[in-house]
Amino acid sequence: MIEQTLLDLLRCPVCVKEHKGMLELYRESWLICGDCGRKYPIWDDIPVMLIDEGDKWAKTEKDALPVPPPQES
Repeated sequence: MIEQTLLDLLRCPVCVKEHKGMLELYRESWLICGDCGRKYPIWDDIPVMLIDEGDKWAKTEKDALPVPPPQES
């Protein structure tokens, strides 16, 4: 589980330049940007804040996100 202090600091790496880039924790497995809708997976309690990773899931509806997120091997 990610600590609240870390969640308070994290921002979407794309949106933080122009907007707030605030992230919503979803089902303890995803961080969802309120501005652009990119969805960043959390693997082994580590948020994967790579833009390419967020882009993969941007068009996936929130309710359709797999829990736990699939990890690349």
